[in-house]
Formats: sequence, C-alpha cells, structure tokens
Amino acid sequence: MAQSRSGKPSPLATEKDSVYAFLTSSKNTDNPYVEHLIQQINRLSEIGRALSGEYDLNTLLEKICDEVRKFTYADACTLYIVKEKQLHIRIFQNHTMGIRMGGKTGEEINMPPVDLVESNVSAYVALKGISVNIPDVYDTDLFDFTGPKEFDQETGYHSTSMLVCPMRNHENDIIGVLQLVNALNPDTREIIPFSPDYVSLTESLASQAAVSITNARLINDMEHLFESFVEVMATAIDEKSPITGGHIRRVANLTMVMAEELHNTNKSPFKNTHFTPEKFHELRVASWMHDIGKVTTPVEIIEKSKKLETIFDRIQFVDLRMQFIMQSIQLESAQTQLKWIQKGESPDKIKKLEETTAKAVQELKEIREFINKCNEPSEFLEDAFIERLQEIAKKTYKDEYGKKQPFLTADELKNLSIRKGSINEQERQIMKNHAQITLDMLAKIPFTKKLKNIPNFAGAHHECINGLGYPLGLQGDEIPFEGKLMAVTDIAEALTAKDRPYKKAMPLEQVYKILRNMADNNELDHDLVEFFINENIYGVYQEKHEAPGSTQPSEASQKAKKDP
Repeated sequence: MAQSRSGKPSPLATEKDSVYAFLTSSKNTDNPYVEHLIQQINRLSEIGRALSGEYDLNTLLEKICDEVRKFTYADACTLYIVKEKQLHIRIFQNHTMGIRMGGKTGEEINMPPVDLVESNVSAYVALKGISVNIPDVYDTDLFDFTGPKEFDQETGYHSTSMLVCPMRNHENDIIGVLQLVNALNPDTREIIPFSPDYVSLTESLASQAAVSITNARLINDMEHLFESFVEVMATAIDEKSPITGGHIRRVANLTMVMAEELHNTNKSPFKNTHFTPEKFHELRVASWMHDIGKVTTPVEIIEKSKKLETIFDRIQFVDLRMQFIMQSIQLESAQTQLKWIQKGESPDKIKKLEETTAKAVQELKEIREFINKCNEPSEFLEDAFIERLQEIAKKTYKDEYGKKQPFLTADELKNLSIRKGSINEQERQIMKNHAQITLDMLAKIPFTKKLKNIPNFAGAHHECINGLGYPLGLQGDEIPFEGKLMAVTDIAEALTAKDRPYKKAMPLEQVYKILRNMADNNELDHDLVEFFINENIYGVYQEKHEAPGSTQPSEASQKAKKDP
C-alpha cells in the first residue's frame, strides 16, 4: 500500500487500493466500465506521484487544477484556500473561455474572497466537509448561485453541472475547496452531470492534493524560517559591532544583485552563466552566513578605530603619562628655583633653568602630538615615523614611586608602529580566523540537499586565485564560482563602507583601481572584476537598496567605470 511522507497510508492510496482490489478481483474484468474505472484509478496514482514531487506552492496549485480537470473532464475549475475564515481564490481556469488565472503561469487574481456562509456552495462544503454534486445550477434552490449566473451573463458562458469537494489534509483539517464546473462528454463534448463514480475518486484526489499543499507549505515555511533565522543571526552579529553594522546585509544584497546581472547577461564570458531559483536561494543564504564566524571575534578588535584601542583607547594613558612627566619636570624645576632663590643664586641662572624647563616641556608636547598622530590608522606608516617611535620608547621617567619607566611600553610601541590600518598582526590573525570558524560552524549544520554548498560558498570568500588566501589556501578552480563572486562583493563593500572607524569610504574610482590591481595580482577573478565594473553592478545595487530616487550613486559609478 502506498504511504504518505508521514508513513501513514495516504487518503488517495487507501481509496485506490481498496477499489482497485475489488475491481481486479471481479469476474467482469473484461467489462468496459470496469476497465475504465481501473484506468481512472491508475491515473489517480500517476497524479498522486506527480503532486507528491512538487514543492513550489503556485506550481502545485496550478497542477492540481490541471489534473483534476483532465481526470473529471471538467471544463472549468476553481481552487479555494481557507484563510482567515474566508475562501480565497488561488486558481481559476475555464478552458472554453481561455481563462487561466493564478498559479505559476496564470494572470493575477483580483477576485474578492468568499465569506464562509452556508448559502454559498463552496463555503458550505468547506464548513460541512462533504461534497456536493449538482447536475444543473439553474435547476436547484439549494444554494445561492448568483456568482456563476452573473459570470454567465457577463461572458456568455453557461454554467450547468458542478462538483464541489473539500480538500482535507492528513490532520483531517479542511484547507481548501475544489469547485469543478461543466463535466464534458469526452466523445461529444456536450455538457453532462458529473458522474457519481467520480465523487469518491475526486474526493481522494482532493485529499491527496491537500496533503501535498500542506507538505509544500511546511517545506516553504521551514525554508522561510531558516532564512529568517539566518538573517536575524547575521543582524545580531553586525549589531554586536554597531560601528560596522550592516556589512553582512550589504554584502548579501550586493552579491544577489551581481548574481542576477550575471544570470541575465548575454555577454561573454558569462552568457551561459545561469542560476536556478534553488541556486539563487542557496547563494542568498550563503551570503547572509559568510561572516557568521565573527560571532566569536572580540568586539574590541572588530571596532578597533585607533591603534592603541582595546576596550577603550589607551592613548588616554599615554596623554596622562606625558602630562605627569611634564608636571614632574615643572615641579622639579620649581623646587630647584626655590632653593636657588633662597641661596641667592643669580637671576640669569634661574632664567636659564626656566628656559631649559620650557624647552623640555615643549619637546614633551611635541612627542605627545606625534604619538597621537601615530595612533590614527593610516594607509602606510613611514620608516622615519617608526624610528622616532622607537627612540621615544627608549626614553624613561620616574613614576610616583621613584621607579624608572619607559615613555612607551612594548605593547604600545608595537601597536603604534602598525604600518597600515589599526590592527596588529596578532589581531589580524584573530580577524582572519573568522573564516575558519565560519567553516567549522557551518559544517555542523545538517543542510538539506538544496543547501549543501553553503559552507563551500560562504567559507571561500577570502580565498585567492593564487592560493594565498585563507582559510584553506584554495587556488584557481578549487574555489567555487560563488565564492569568487562573494570575494569581489565583500571587498567592494569593505572599500565603499561609510561606517568603518579606521578609514573613510573610498570613491569608486579608487575602488575600481584596487579591484583591478587585485585581479592583476591573481587574487580576484579577472572576469568577475571586469563584469562588476563594466556592468555598473555597484550602481545597480545602490538604486535597488539605497535611498530611493537618488541618481548620484549611479552617475558616480558610471564615471568611475569610464575613468578607472
């Protein structure tokens, strides 16, 4: 016996097996009527298999109506879904009128929902959970058929026979209604009543459809739940560091814009590059998860805006130290002057001491200003600056306990001597480690078949074509295409970001130069970099995701593209 995904016999399977067993055990198997029923049951099985393999809800709903019309020889079909105590039309088909609305291929449905009142036949079926088979809607007063009659009057159609069945899922809940209109004689095409033989089989088909819809909804809901969880987690990681908040979101949006442009281009070398909806979804989730490893990166490293910054900027300690040294020199000078005055030393000697003291204080002020300047992150710190820092570090003073101390500690000297940016090599390794942690974390998630490549995509956005990237040192074609794509968008976002404390946002002209230099050095994929620049990907991204109505970003991007 065929089973549903839950392991229990499906309604369609139960109906089919019991009827099929009866018919095939009959002595009248050569009876044309019996043979026709057997064919119908086999057709039900084929429909059940087709429905069970479809998970896109719009496609599934459309397929249900197509199949049930073929199965019952119905000319028209309306599929209602129960929602908020109303019946909402999701599919409306009429073969004679050439109407296909809803689903994946049909026109948009603007019909109002149907209230759940028993005077309406579809609402009655939804409320009572029983099928209704009406030979002629114009020859009955059981229900209010104002709707079909108005449709007939407006279009010239003639609604006659009607079969309405509830769609009952595996939990015995009615989730929708199938309404079939005008059964047709397969030979003469004349309108006839729906055969009573079709009622139970159509109910089985409707129940099988309901189970398939429930499964599709469950899968879609799980995918949306997972994607929402991913976005929430990514947002939390960004909000952990408010200064760099939004990086993951911007990279995800920029990545998807570039993927969409690659998918739609007809230019070489990417004219054959296409993404299925599943691949788009996989890439979207991967781009939202590409920095998930940063959840372990200390905030003081992520937000390090000054070279001496940890939890706070230690330049305050250096300033206080310089102030202490200056005051110590001034106090020592004042005490010496007092002694000399008491001893009757000459005014010239006292004046010379004052000048020496003032010179020493001024020198300390210049040292303090220089250290403050070095504390600011820069594109490159020259050798002369580092040499002077080393000379300053060799200077000493006596603290309040009389103990000799250096002007700069070894750790302060190391951080102030950072040549580029604000983080030292040890901190850089901690930052880089987020890529390996991302891989480790994603490896523990039991991704579905459609999402199995997420760890490979997300974990490869810091790999380089030349093999000098991290965390795995992949090179060339070892790096997945999606990882190469994200490497370009991640760097582009980092260079254009306006919220980085250690640097200003670069103009696009400079960004494009850097991207091209990295491609020339075999760090980034050359073709992807050129596509990013020549197809104005950043401008398209800004128009889609930045302030609406702004044309300046796109114009700037066009200018940068022409004048790299």
